[in-house]
Amino acid sequence: MDIWQKLYEKAEERYFPHDVSPFVYAHHVVCAIESENGEIFTGFCIEACSGVMDLCAERVAALNMYVNSGQTVIRRLIAFRDKPPCDDIVGSGMPCGACREFLMQLSEKNRDMQIMTDYETRKTVTLGELMPNWWGESRYKTGEDS
Repeated sequence: MDIWQKLYEKAEERYFPHDVSPFVYAHHVVCAIESENGEIFTGFCIEACSGVMDLCAERVAALNMYVNSGQTVIRRLIAFRDKPPCDDIVGSGMPCGACREFLMQLSEKNRDMQIMTDYETRKTVTLGELMPNWWGESRYKTGEDS
């Protein structure tokens, strides 16, 4: 079993879409990440009627990683709904803009993380490819805090 299959299976365990309440829907998008030391962390999407309360699966997985291990560097990420990412569906498995931004801010090394775009062919893209000329590069270079 390769790492992508392992990540897929861990994420798939979290996939069971349901209403948490009349206002909150969860587990309809899932994610698994491999941290720098090889640990796997998962997350799921949770959406509420008030959009500012929404959390994507990718951010939840990254927060789980940080809260449970203190790590901030991600090697690999897979995210999906009811089936693995595939090139047939434009944007399949792609983190949204808010997630991309958060992952870049979490660690400058995350620009090199692989994001699964087609599970069958194992095609990936790096976060850096998705975010060329990122505005925060200079802050990493100068060491300025937020």
